[in-house]
Amino acid sequence: MSTKLTLRIDEKLVESAKRRARASGTPVSQLVADYFSSFDSEASSDDDLHPRVRALMGIAAGAEVDEEDYHRYLEEKYR
Repeated sequence: MSTKLTLRIDEKLVESAKRRARASGTPVSQLVADYFSSFDSEASSDDDLHPRVRALMGIAAGAEVDEEDYHRYLEEKYR
């Protein structure tokens, strides 16, 4: 069942949402619904990740850092 929801949002943000909706061929209401539904579900695949998070994936690929480095970092941080 769908219900109507009224939101008060900055005009610039509304225009940005409308541009994004047009570009993706998705109604603004669907963008909002998808965003709200993301609160209750965990990302199960790369497609479910926020674009900013997806952009960071692989950024440290090839870095020579292992779990032991992380443990040393934590020990230094919490001394």
